[in-house]
Amino acid sequence: MSAVAASIPPSWYLLLASAVFCIGLFGVLTRRSALYFLMSVELMMNAANINFVAFALYYGDLTGQVFALFVIALAAAEVAIGIGIILVLYRNFGTTDVTVPAEMRW
Repeated sequence: MSAVAASIPPSWYLLLASAVFCIGLFGVLTRRSALYFLMSVELMMNAANINFVAFALYYGDLTGQVFALFVIALAAAEVAIGIGIILVLYRNFGTTDVTVPAEMRW
């Protein structure tokens, strides 16, 4: 364990992760634009990554870092699909507001 990591208690990492998660949750609950919604979900996933890496550092194993890599890969796939959905939403409705399409159409 490095000297810097040993001097920072895990509670600070958890506090940072909870703040980032709450900002992301606030964005998901209050924003109507699909782009802001997508960015807020990314913030929530990054908060989970902070927790994974912090606990990996605390317990001294690499399992949390491996999970963080899987979450990063999942986030990349989520962005690719999300951008596709946003483009279709904009093409069909002329806006990226997620409240405009009230129901799925055939």
